[in-house]
Amino acid sequence: MPLHIVKQDITEMSTDAIVNAANERLQNGGGVCGAIFEKAGLAELQEACDKIGHCPTGSAVITPGFGLKAKYVIHAVGPVWCGGTHHEEQQLKSCYLASLKLADENHLESIAFPLISSGIYGYPKDKAIEAAVEAIQEFLADHEMDVSLVILDRTIIPLESVLRSRLHRYVGDNYRAEAEQLNELRKYREENPAPKAGVYYSLPAPGPGQDLAHALQHARGETFSHMLLRLIDERGLKDAEVYRRANMDRKLFSKIRSNEDYHPKKRTILALAVALRLEEEETEELLKSAGFALSNADKTDVIVSFFIHSRIYDIMTINEALFAYGQELIN
Repeated sequence: MPLHIVKQDITEMSTDAIVNAANERLQNGGGVCGAIFEKAGLAELQEACDKIGHCPTGSAVITPGFGLKAKYVIHAVGPVWCGGTHHEEQQLKSCYLASLKLADENHLESIAFPLISSGIYGYPKDKAIEAAVEAIQEFLADHEMDVSLVILDRTIIPLESVLRSRLHRYVGDNYRAEAEQLNELRKYREENPAPKAGVYYSLPAPGPGQDLAHALQHARGETFSHMLLRLIDERGLKDAEVYRRANMDRKLFSKIRSNEDYHPKKRTILALAVALRLEEEETEELLKSAGFALSNADKTDVIVSFFIHSRIYDIMTINEALFAYGQELIN
């Protein structure tokens, strides 16, 4: 784990393997296939493919990456779209799973896929994304691997139309860019001058014999790690359930669990809040324990808040929405 959605040139990916949307004859072609052959070295990659000779639809084979940053190219053959009545979805998922199995057999830790069959093979892009995500998640349920799905057009993300409309309205009502907030604050201060004197304290002064470490501990209260583990226990969840729901690498979760002073990134906390299915107030408390807060000047925060309000705790749906809005995924 986890699954990333990225907008990037797949030939520039530094993963252990990249996947080529291949044809059954394993010949150089157009689109992604042509770009990969050209970047790898046309003669070398074609020679390696010719030695294999053939790959049936729904299957995958592996060759060296030659001039690519990736060590290997996995050639996966997706189906030609024929209206969805010729087992296309099954074949498409099969080529993703075959690629992942090959990567696992070759002890690879990371792999990047294009959106297979969505070019000249005509597979509808929204359906192609759904099939890809389902197949990859099926594999990741029992395996550890970093998987990237390369999508160049943010507009094809298959958010259900009513959900997309509600999200768009929510973002429009709640998101305020930083410059807009500064203008509102400036106007408020002009209309409401601050008192001439007066200092307000929200924390008690240290008592006799209290050192700085004690004062800091008193100020921050429950640590992030303690709060996270308490929430997991209260919900009766197992660690594996949590890090899988959060689309998180097991090693990262183990680091958080074993290190009381671990300071996570904000997006990691948001992913864990989704995994734990926290309410917004609980999410705020978990963020506060690590020194963060939700802000309507941060579009990522606004989008995640929408899903929490809506009780939609599916990490991939949230990340697809973030990707569609050009925001960094929460994990």
